[in-house]
Formats: sequence, structure tokens, C-alpha cells
Amino acid sequence: MATLEILKYPDARLKKKSVAVKKVTPELRQLAENMLETMYAAPGVGLAAVQVGELVRLLVIDTRPTDDDDQVVEEKMTELERKVKYPVVIFNPEIVVKDGATTYEEGCLSVPGFIEEVKRANYIEAQGLDIEGNPQTIKTDGLLAICLQHEMDHLEGKLFIDRISFVKSDRIKSKIKKHGYADNTSEDESQSAL
Repeated sequence: MATLEILKYPDARLKKKSVAVKKVTPELRQLAENMLETMYAAPGVGLAAVQVGELVRLLVIDTRPTDDDDQVVEEKMTELERKVKYPVVIFNPEIVVKDGATTYEEGCLSVPGFIEEVKRANYIEAQGLDIEGNPQTIKTDGLLAICLQHEMDHLEGKLFIDRISFVKSDRIKSKIKKHGYADNTSEDESQSAL
């Protein structure tokens, strides 16, 4: 496995739409494994292939909360989140059901150091292919639903800063243009990075 470079806004590749995969090949499975390693190392809870420069419809996600010993704390997960197989690897994801509304303070590995409240559906059902190329359906709410929506935006060339008010988005973009990114983000900021 290998850790990959994560593209950062304003890299133009982040604005491109990703293309569906025809078949899950060994090379695509290796990309998924490398993306997982990259996501965990960042650290983050989700990563889209476009964020590492690959324009394929692929997401990796692991929103399980952990304690100080890196043990999963299932009590902090919703009932639906506990039913999902982790880490999530999904090719050609699409949302087929959305319900309810929620807000969450989102960050992004491609816009490190910035967090803003974003509105999302509270419950979703997503379909796609798993790492073996088999059909899968994920029915979830909680942080996993938010993360799936966030990462699927990446596949359409959208960042979370495209989902907030123009004033807030413009402020973030101006700060990045003027000052760039800090070398290290705080632990609190990195834990919210999707």
C-alpha cells in the first residue's frame, strides 16, 4: 500500500466530474486500499478518488468513532451505522433515497483548517459496487450519511465550500488565496475532515 498526495483547493482537478468504472479491477482495488491508507494517515473519515487525482467514481469512508486506544465506540454510532460493514469502499455510488434534514460542521482534507456548517439529508440510501465488484446498498443516517453525501459531492466536482453561503465561501477562498494553508491543522480540525 501507499500513501497518496491529497489535492487541495484551488487545484482545478477537484472541480472535474468523475467517471463511472465499468469493472472493479485489481488496479482499482489497489487504489481503494491506497486511499484508505491515505485517509487514515491524514487523518480523515472519508476520501474520494478525485481528491488523490483519480477521476473515477470511488469513495472510501470510515466514520466509526474511536477512543484513546483506537478502539471503536459503538455506543456513539446510530443503529443504522452499526449495521454497515467498515471501512466502506463504494464504486459508482448514487443516492437513491434522501429523507429529513440535518446540519453538521464539516471540514475537508482538500480544504484543511476550515470548518463550516453544511445542510444535508439526515437519512440516505446509497447504491454502488463494493471492493469485489458486487452490488451493495447502504441505508444509513448519522455521520456516515453526512460523509457519503460530502464525498459524493467530490465526484461531481463540488467541495463543501460550494454548499455554504457565498459570503462564507468567499471569505475562506480569500484566506487561502492570501495566506495559503497552515502547515499543521489542530487535532480538532483534522477529526472533522471528511
